Parts: sequence; structure tokens; C-alpha cells
Amino acid sequence: MNDFVVSALKYRPNTFDDVIGQDSITKTLENAIKQNQLPQALLFCGPRGVGKTTCARILAKKINSNKNENNFDEFSYNIFELDAASNNGVDDIRNLIDQVRIPPQTGKYKVYIIDEVHMLSGQAFNAFLKTLEEPPTYAIFILATTEKHKVIPTILSRCQIYDFKKIGNTDIQYFLKKIAKSEKIKYEEEAIFLIAKKSDGALRDALSIFDRLVNYTEGNITKKQAYENLNVLDFEIYFKAFEHIINNDITKMLLLLNSVIEKGFDPQHFINGFTSHLRDLIVSKNEQTHVLIEQDNSISKKYIEQSKIKDLEFILNAIDLAEDCSYKYKTSKNQRLLVEICLMKLCSISQIEIKKKIAIIPSSSLKNDKNLIREETKVIKEKVSQNKIKEQEEEEEEEEEEEELKEKEYHTTEINKDKVISGLSISSLRIKKSIKKFKEKEKELINSKYQDDEFSNEELKKMWVKYYSMLIEKGEKNLASILQIDEPILKNKQEIHFTLSNNINKIELEKNKVNLLNFLKEKLNNNLIEIILHVNKQKEKEFIYSQTEKFEKLKEINPTIEKMRKEFKLGL
Repeated sequence: MNDFVVSALKYRPNTFDDVIGQDSITKTLENAIKQNQLPQALLFCGPRGVGKTTCARILAKKINSNKNENNFDEFSYNIFELDAASNNGVDDIRNLIDQVRIPPQTGKYKVYIIDEVHMLSGQAFNAFLKTLEEPPTYAIFILATTEKHKVIPTILSRCQIYDFKKIGNTDIQYFLKKIAKSEKIKYEEEAIFLIAKKSDGALRDALSIFDRLVNYTEGNITKKQAYENLNVLDFEIYFKAFEHIINNDITKMLLLLNSVIEKGFDPQHFINGFTSHLRDLIVSKNEQTHVLIEQDNSISKKYIEQSKIKDLEFILNAIDLAEDCSYKYKTSKNQRLLVEICLMKLCSISQIEIKKKIAIIPSSSLKNDKNLIREETKVIKEKVSQNKIKEQEEEEEEEEEEEELKEKEYHTTEINKDKVISGLSISSLRIKKSIKKFKEKEKELINSKYQDDEFSNEELKKMWVKYYSMLIEKGEKNLASILQIDEPILKNKQEIHFTLSNNINKIELEKNKVNLLNFLKEKLNNNLIEIILHVNKQKEKEFIYSQTEKFEKLKEINPTIEKMRKEFKLGL
């Protein structure tokens, strides 16, 4: 049996041209070698599995074999690798420094690759600083790390930093297809896309998943087998879930969640995946953002079609509910119930929106009141005009009848004549009375809803005095005294400002403000009046104090009064 070599090692790049997804970095390094401007300390940082160590090895080999690129192994003994994860002490760095002092026997450079450099201890970093700052001309250091923020700033400042990025799904798919073709492995497009998405930009992870699926499927990677082996929910489940929401079908939605849980998936996994699905639907609504879908072409078309069914506001409301559920999931005592309630709410979004549209919103602004009054007045005027037309027609008929009667009863007495005329005009009088009543109702309707007669500050004061005089007659002397603290001031034609001496008086007046406001509206013939209350401590001296308040005021002036009261056991 032949020895099996994993794809990550078998297809590891040997030249910069073979490196996937890091074109800007490889081009920079190649130009630096050609122009002989390569720094003596480099730091490669970025996510796992994107080619940091691979590029470090290619660079190390190419430095010494620039003229003869095909013979990399000739100077391989000039390359030294140190794994800082297991050799992170001061002694390990000292041994490395001792090796640096010895120049290369063949070739021009000695290259030192320190992987996972962030794992070095603080003392090891400090021991390495001087050598890194002033290395021998033949020594080049290449440091690699996945966590740049853990490397001390003094090391960073001595290195030329190269930030490796995640590899795009398109590049990973291209590379996997290339390997599948080379190995004569059958595959489905969506299965390869799923591997690329699962790897999250790490080519090494993608190759590991690819090897696993090749073994699982016996060289024929299908979409169904990929979903089963990678423990990923099929996109079709999320499309079905959105259809259930559109149809307000709570039953089918809950059954769908149950089937997902029976497959071994966590409810939060489902709700998080569905949130991402809603995000892709929003992105699908605009042609300019289709590039952000990050799905296979066949799946992208489904997203675009489904995004047209509902408007943006509906999808945003759904995202709010799903995000809120995901946020509360960890702290919830009954997590499945939380997700089920969220799904029920999602299926009820359409009904809630309809209720909001049907709901009667009370008019809170003057403009709305005026518009309503205009519409009602218009209807009233139309009815009045119709009645006037009828009245005129009836009057014309009545006049014709009267003329006929006058001719017939020409010789009747004046008394009889008056009787005849009054008897004939009864219907006319009735119509006139009905129109008069209708006009009175019209005026009452308009006056009750919108009165905005202007009034002066003097008129306001008169009505103010009249009101608290009425209170005194009724025996409500406390409230009347509060209204006498200050004079009301009219501002902006409708705002009545009144200043009080303390919050107690303000609270008392607030309780009775409605009666006062109704009185002023009626007497001043203005329904737009507002009363605005203020508190000014300086007016406190003008207030009529109670016995307790007088004592508290004296106590503030002379605290010994309280001692005297206690000593002699005095009451108020």
C-alpha cells in the first residue's frame, strides 16, 4: 500500500506563483529580491492556513538560489526553523543568537524562520531585541504569527510587516477543482462551494475537509453528502422557513424547527443561520449589492427571487426579532421555548403590520384637527346647498299655488285671505326651521372643535380673577390662594405662563388645571389655550404659609429653636 500524503502537504506551493490569494505580498517579495532591497527582519501575520509559513520557506530558498530557481535544495541547510510555541524560553533564543554569529559556509544568506513568534516569553523577546535590531549582514529573520497584537511593540518596530488576508471563496473553489481534476474525483459545484465556505478563508482547512469528504463519498462528492458530513444546515431549510413566515404558518414552522433539532442541531444554530439568511435577502434587493451575497450562483438566484416577495421593512422587522432571540438565548432557562416563541412572532409579522395600518391614530396636532374640520364643514355645506335647492323648488311651487288661489278667491275678506296664505306656507316654514337647526348644529360642531379667537393679556387677567373668585365662593380657598401668587402672562397668543413659589403648589395646581383650562377656553373662546407652569423659589416669600411651614422657615433661620421646642416639649 502506498503511503498517503494529505493534500495540504502534497499540493503545498513551491514557488510564489503557486501561492493562492496573496498576490500583493508575493509580488512585493519577488520585487524586493530582484532589486536587492530585502529587509533583514520580516513579520508575516494573518489568520491560520493562509500561507505565512509557506511564503517564509519559499522566500528563504529563493534568496540563496535567485539565479538558479530550479535548485532549491542546494542551500536548504542555510535555513533554520524555530517553533516558538515549544521553544519559547530565554535559553532557546540564546542558542539561536549563537548560531547567528557563524556566517554561512556556502551561499550568501542564513535565514531564520521563527513560527508562532507571539508565544515567546517576555524575557525571550528582550534577549532577541538587540540581535533583531542589528543583525549580521548575512542573517535574515522571518517571524510568523497569527496574533500580531501579542507581539511587543519593540519587536514590531524592528520588522517589515506583511499582513496576510483570508483567501476568498472563489480562489479556494478554483484550487479545489484543480486538485479534484488532478486526482480524478467527481464533485458537485455546490459541494465544493460548501467546503470553501466552511473553511472560512483558510486554504489548509479547506484541503483537510476535502480529504475527509473524498474518503466519505469514495471519490464522488455530492451536495447531500457534504451537508451530512460537515454538520451544516441545508440552505433549503432557511428558504422554507421564510416561506412559512410569509404564509403565517406557525404549525409548519414549529415542525421545521423540530426536524432541525432531531438532526442534532442546536436551536441557536438554526436561528443564527436564519438571521444570516435574512441578511442575504436584504443584500439581494439591490443589484449593486449582489456581490455581497457570498453564495453559489444557483443559490444567489434563489435569494434574489425570494427577496422580491416582501419589502425591506418586513425583513428588517424579522431580523430584529431573530437577533433579539439570539441575544437572549444563553441566559434563557428554556432555550427551545424562546426560539419557538420567536418563530411564532416571525410568522405573525404580517398580521401585526395590518393591525397597525388599520388602527385609528388620534389627531394630536392642530393641522390634523383643521383638516378634519374642513372635511366635515365641506360635507355640511354640501347638505345645506342641497336643502336650499329643495327649498327654492318648493317655494316656486308654493308661489304658483298661491297665485291660483288668489285668482279663485279674489273676493274673500282680508282675514280669510291671511288664513289661506298661512295654511299654504306650513311646509315652507318647516323646511326653514330644519335648515335653521342644521346651521346651528354646523356652528356648534365648528365652534366645539376649532375656536381660536385672539384675546389680550388684560382679558386673560379678568377671567383669571373671576375663576379664583368663584373658588373662594365655593370654599376652595387653598387653590384660590395659589392662583393669587402671581399674575398669568400671555405668550405666543395661546400660551399662558404662570409662576409658582414651590413644587407643592405646582402639584396642587396640576391636579386642578383641567377645570381652569376648560373655563378659560369657554370664556375666551379659544380651544388652543395651553397653561405652562414654572417654579421660582424667589416668590416663596409671597406665599401664605401654614403653621408647620412657618416653623420650618424659622428653624432654617435659627436652628436653636428646634432644641428649645424639644427641651420644653412644645407642639405647633
